[in-house]
Amino acid sequence: MRLLLVEDDAMLGDGVRAGLTQEGFTVDWVQDGAAAQLAIRTEPYALTILDLGLPKLAGLDLLKQLRHAGNTMPVLILTARDTVVDRVLGLDSGADDYLIKPFDLDELAARIRALLRRNTGRATPQIRHGDIVLDPAAHAVTASGMPVELSTREFAVLQTLLESAGRVLSREQLEQQLYGWNEEVESNTIEVHIHHLRKKLGSDLIRTVRGVGYMVDKPHEH
Repeated sequence: MRLLLVEDDAMLGDGVRAGLTQEGFTVDWVQDGAAAQLAIRTEPYALTILDLGLPKLAGLDLLKQLRHAGNTMPVLILTARDTVVDRVLGLDSGADDYLIKPFDLDELAARIRALLRRNTGRATPQIRHGDIVLDPAAHAVTASGMPVELSTREFAVLQTLLESAGRVLSREQLEQQLYGWNEEVESNTIEVHIHHLRKKLGSDLIRTVRGVGYMVDKPHEH
């Protein structure tokens, strides 16, 4: 999942980006509200982590703009403003969650997973598809109860396809959701990941829709 981190503190921003990358997320990081505004207009983020005290455009103003424009992307406020009034204002301005600095990185990652789960309409922490179970928190996959070893990118491709079951995703859409600004993407990278997933999980799990992209059928359609 590709996230946008909006944080003007260089040391904190670098630490959060590194920690969330270790958790399997792809993180683009900007340090002011205007840059965040541009990034959100041009990239398909699954969630934004938003500081409030930002240069150029305040976090609350950015949040209000997003919601006024009808953007429903989950937003998690990450701030040192810890009064009840601040929390109420942030949530009533359209934030989906509010975490006070200093914070524990494990809790931040858990809150992000909860927001993403809620945004996809999934009630359970695990994603189940037939005999395949994907656990985002443990970063683990089993098939018929047996563990399946996947690389970080293979896991991300599988999670994206399972969460979009019944929809065709193009190679470009998968690349946009899985790779950040500074990452080189070879032209056949997605195809290679799909090939490995088919070898490990069965050739009939991921369908190629010729000229369009890839999809996983909804479970009841098998």
